[in-house]
Amino acid sequence: MTNTEIPTLDGGDKIPAYVVRPDGPPRGAIIVQQEIFGVDAGIRRKAEKWAAEGYLAVAPDTFWRQKPGIELSPYVDDEAQQAMSLMMAHDFDLGMQDLEAVIHWIRSEAGVAKVGLVGFCMGGRIAYMTAARTDVDASVGYYGVMIDQMLDEKQAISHPLMLHIPTADHFVDAAAQMAIHQGLDNHPQVTLWDYEGLDHGFAAEIGDRRNEAGAELADKRTADFFALHIG
Repeated sequence: MTNTEIPTLDGGDKIPAYVVRPDGPPRGAIIVQQEIFGVDAGIRRKAEKWAAEGYLAVAPDTFWRQKPGIELSPYVDDEAQQAMSLMMAHDFDLGMQDLEAVIHWIRSEAGVAKVGLVGFCMGGRIAYMTAARTDVDASVGYYGVMIDQMLDEKQAISHPLMLHIPTADHFVDAAAQMAIHQGLDNHPQVTLWDYEGLDHGFAAEIGDRRNEAGAELADKRTADFFALHIG
């Protein structure tokens, strides 16, 4: 596991990333897209789990242009507010260019052809955007926010996308969940899974947001999905 710097598309800067390599030749690559709290211990643990499954795992620092290297807690009010402010100030379009640079680096420099992305919370939204705006091979979003406001991009999704939707998500209400289902249930590239009674963050690696049964089920579905589409 190493801290790596990945060139931006224009080559003028470097994107910090936490990279974990498997023991042998990678079966594929998984980009682990952070929540609003940074590339923290939980995100690093997820990257390490993917590497243990044989994938090259790359967790880029989404907020590097604003405040690189942050690790914030959802359980400390001031830190949670800081994380929310960083998300609100984040340029998602520029962030997508950074992810294109990461995908390019994985394929050209790391030499891994098949690339998937898994994201959480804000990263779940980014997983949807990545499916619609890049040539990533497959994407998975956990409790993605604001996807209901981006359904006009669904026609551009040409590679498989899976979304995990907890029905008691206090950031994504019932109306938003209904809109996501109405917009995506019949999309040939999209798979939606509902988790009855679970809340936002149910698959977090650390802290009391985690629901063990729900996390294990969602993670098994994600692993099977990537095994099918990435390798």
